Amino acid sequence: MLVVRASAKITGSHLERVAVVYLRQSSPRQVRENFRSTERQYALAEEAARLGWESERIVVVDGDLGISGRFSDAQARKGYAQLVARVCVGEVGAILGLEVSRLARSNAETQRLLEFCALTDTLVIDTHGVYDLKDFNDRLLLGLKGQMSEAELHMITSRLQGAKRAAAERGELRFPLPVGYVHDQEGETIIDPDQEVQAALRDLFAAFVQTGSAYGVVGAFKGRRFPKRAYGGAWAGEVRWGELTHPRVLAVLSNACYAGAYVFGRYRSRRTVRPDGTITTTVTELPRPEWPVVIHDHHQGYISWEQYLANEQRLRANDTRGGQRPAREGGALCQGIVRCGSCGRSMCTRYQHAGGYYECTHSRADHIATPGCRSVKTTVVDELVVRRLLDALAPQEIALALAAADEVADRRARSTRAVELRVERARYEAIRAERAFHACEPENRLVARSLETRWEQKLRELAEAEAELAAQNKPVSEPSREQLEALARELPKLWAAASTAQRDRKRLLRAMIADITITSKPTGAELQVGIRWRSGATEQHTVERPQTRQEVIRTPAEAIELTRRLAATHSNAQIAEQLNAAGLEAGTGGSFKAEHVQWIRWRHKIPYPASYAHGDEVTVHQVAERFSISDGTVYAWIETGKLTARRGPANRLYIPFPPQVERQCRRLVTNSVHLPTETKIRSAGGAV
Repeated sequence: MLVVRASAKITGSHLERVAVVYLRQSSPRQVRENFRSTERQYALAEEAARLGWESERIVVVDGDLGISGRFSDAQARKGYAQLVARVCVGEVGAILGLEVSRLARSNAETQRLLEFCALTDTLVIDTHGVYDLKDFNDRLLLGLKGQMSEAELHMITSRLQGAKRAAAERGELRFPLPVGYVHDQEGETIIDPDQEVQAALRDLFAAFVQTGSAYGVVGAFKGRRFPKRAYGGAWAGEVRWGELTHPRVLAVLSNACYAGAYVFGRYRSRRTVRPDGTITTTVTELPRPEWPVVIHDHHQGYISWEQYLANEQRLRANDTRGGQRPAREGGALCQGIVRCGSCGRSMCTRYQHAGGYYECTHSRADHIATPGCRSVKTTVVDELVVRRLLDALAPQEIALALAAADEVADRRARSTRAVELRVERARYEAIRAERAFHACEPENRLVARSLETRWEQKLRELAEAEAELAAQNKPVSEPSREQLEALARELPKLWAAASTAQRDRKRLLRAMIADITITSKPTGAELQVGIRWRSGATEQHTVERPQTRQEVIRTPAEAIELTRRLAATHSNAQIAEQLNAAGLEAGTGGSFKAEHVQWIRWRHKIPYPASYAHGDEVTVHQVAERFSISDGTVYAWIETGKLTARRGPANRLYIPFPPQVERQCRRLVTNSVHLPTETKIRSAGGAV
């Protein structure tokens, strides 16, 4: 039984307040395995009663069992926060614990609580005695014990970490191995003997080399399962199968274990202070040069260390959040490597139904665009760059074609091998299910039915795998090596082939060209295109912007000038004849027509002649003015046959107007039932 030395320090004032028994253990494992320590802490409630506290004034705070004392956040240690709050309001007469150091890992946290205890006359009781914090000697003693406890924790941690570091430097510190590796009977790290697991991992690395991106690897594994090791729960340590995801690909590619390296200290935990004063612990990944222990060739790897570094560099190049511009699927070949010569910023790619454009989007967004930051049609720059690239690659045509053929053959072999392994596994499982069915007693139908169902399921899986293998081995028409060599001699055709992906073209282009700089003047169609090759050589080219649609269909200036000279005396049809006779063509192509001349008149504000009337002819508007009626009334007379009219140039109507036609119009006005009386009087020459 725990013995606590009573002291005269316990007064009636302390007994009138509550005695708090504070329980804490650092982890759930300690609570589960070190249950005797938990029992000793709960027994402190009996000691509080023996020291004079009534049972209803004894409070047990056990909310922090399984929570480390290094957390100072009130949300993480609610029991400790409750204890401090009750001490501050003066409700606590004594705090009981096995050791004062159990209150908090940090000596500063412990001293802050002891300061509150001194202000509120709260006693601290542990296995060694009763402490009154208003007494200098007791405060000094508790302070020394707190310092010694912190030093003890530091020494223990240093010895443990030192032992781990020494074992890691020998390569003997064991970690949970990633999928694809297991420990043998001697404890050595070896490749998983499961060939299907091996094939899946090897194909993952090969697919990354082929596609160049983690997303491409996920697409290559569509419809194919991928292994994953369970690190907890009922399946702990076992290999489970499922769909391959993008985070999973990144985790495999960034794991140095697959390169045969033993790494220790890749991650480090750091404690930081938030603006609200709480202390949090975060885990950060250290840069590769700062890894404390790296042992190369520690075990057999799926890839070499050089390939691991190349994959790491490729992943960094694909990180668009870090400012990288990897090759994408769009049609702009120079996407990601084009810079503006005016502002110096990279140019973005914008696609429209009419094509793509290189633009200084970033400069406009930051309000630093210059007058020379003009958009450029992608075809203007791409055609020049492709022409220069094909000229530069002429000596390497055959090597590129043969490399592509080897890549296709290797990809097909890997895919076929994966299906063969799946068939082999399915056949083994079917035979095993059959053996289990035959080993069962026929009379035990409950077991036999289950085994029969399982056998049938395995046979169906075997049939599906064999059908997939047959489809994989189906002969396909592939070009021979001689055909590829002949095709390689004409690299421009291979570049323009529909089967060549746009991303592959961009990768080839980026392998030779570092960047392209486009310098445009504020006005004019001239562009300066600078190409900087990977070798360091540079070259400058001048190109012209393509004409816009308006510029292409624009009417020639000679036709406009001739129309302007003839407009006063000729009709549209007559002017069109003159334009065609002069050998001019319309902007849309072909010969001029009256409609074209009509458009030229309207667009360039060229007036028509005052009138095309013959003899005594007048216009519709002139008739309407003479009889004080509307133009619509005159048009109605023409439509009903009461007046005759001739349609002349510019689609105008001309009415023969001898004296008899004038008298006829007056009679129409006088006899009209629709026109007002004032109009009739005015048309007759009278006053209203």
